[in-house]
Amino acid sequence: MSEIANPRHLVQVLRRTGRLAAWSVLSVSAAGAITSSTAQTFPNRPIRLIVSQAAGSSNDILARIVGAKMAESLGQSIVIDTRPGASGVIGTELASKAPPDGHTLLLSSQTVFATLPVIKRRLPFDPDKSFIPLTQIAWVSSVVAVHPLAPSTIAELVQLAKSQPGRFNYGSAGTGSPAHIGGELFNLLAATRITHVPYKGTALAVTDLISGQIQMVITSPLVVLPHANIGRIKVVATTGAKRDPLLPHLPAIAETLPGYDLTQWWGLAAIAGTPRPIVERLHAVAASAINNVEIKEKLSQQGATAISNSPAEFAALILRERARIADVVKRAGIALED
Repeated sequence: MSEIANPRHLVQVLRRTGRLAAWSVLSVSAAGAITSSTAQTFPNRPIRLIVSQAAGSSNDILARIVGAKMAESLGQSIVIDTRPGASGVIGTELASKAPPDGHTLLLSSQTVFATLPVIKRRLPFDPDKSFIPLTQIAWVSSVVAVHPLAPSTIAELVQLAKSQPGRFNYGSAGTGSPAHIGGELFNLLAATRITHVPYKGTALAVTDLISGQIQMVITSPLVVLPHANIGRIKVVATTGAKRDPLLPHLPAIAETLPGYDLTQWWGLAAIAGTPRPIVERLHAVAASAINNVEIKEKLSQQGATAISNSPAEFAALILRERARIADVVKRAGIALED
C-alpha cells in the first residue's frame, strides 16, 4: 500500500508538509458550502403546514392568513393540513415524524407547546426535542361565549350556575386545551361546578353552543366573533388580567373574579434536525409575514394581536408558560392523564 493510499500515512504526510490544518479548513468549508447550497435551493417543493386542530379553528385561521404571506416570499405554495384530535396530539405526532428538511412545519397553540407536557404523563413526541421553535404568531385574550338566552354578565352567569350545580356545561377543543384550563380556573375562582365537555376541535364546541347543547365556551375571538356579530351567540367577557385593547367594550373576567388571567397564543415550529440556514430563512420569512401591515390588520380584525420573536425568545416563553399552567393545574386539581 502506498504512503498516500494509507490513511494514517496520509495524515503524517499532511502534518510534515504543514497542510493538515489547511485540509481541515477545506473540509469544513466544503460542508458549509453544501449546507449553504441546500438553504439556497430551499424550498424546492410545496411546504406542508400541519395544524393540530380542526378546520375552522383559530389555528387553521391563522395558518391560512400567515401561510399565504409566507408562500409569497418562499416562492412555493404552503398546503394547510389540519389534523385534529386528542387535544393536538395527533397532528403534532405526525409532524414530529416528518423529514427535517424544512418542508414540514407545525402551527399550534400553547396547548401543545406548554399545556400537554404538564397534564400528560406520556406523549408520543418530545415537545422540546422533536421541534425547533421558530416564532410566535399572535396572542389574544380568549373570550367567554354563551348561548343567546344565557345571562349577559359574568356575575349573573356565576349566580345561575351556583343555583343549579352540575347542570351547566362548557365546551373545549379537548382535554388540556386553553378552554379546559380556563374553564377549571373559572370553577376554582367562582366556586361553581360547570362540567367540562371536550370536543375534537373548537368549531365543534361552538356548533353545540349555538344549538344549546352546551352553555359556555372559552375560546379565541377569531372563532366566535363572526357568530356573535349575527346573533347566534353572545360574547360577554375577555379572559386577560385587564381588558383587551382590541375588545375594550368587553369586561375582563377578572373584574368579577379577581386573579383570573388566561391569554392564548400560537406559534410556528420546524422539525428538529432541520439545517440551521433553513431554520433561519423560515424564521425570517415568518417574521416578515407576521409584521406585514396587511397581515397585522387581518389578525386585528379577527381579534388577535400579531407578535413575532426569535427562536430563543419563543423557547423561553414556552418554558415560562409551562410553569404558569402547572400552577393552575395543581390549584384546580386537574387530574394528569396517561
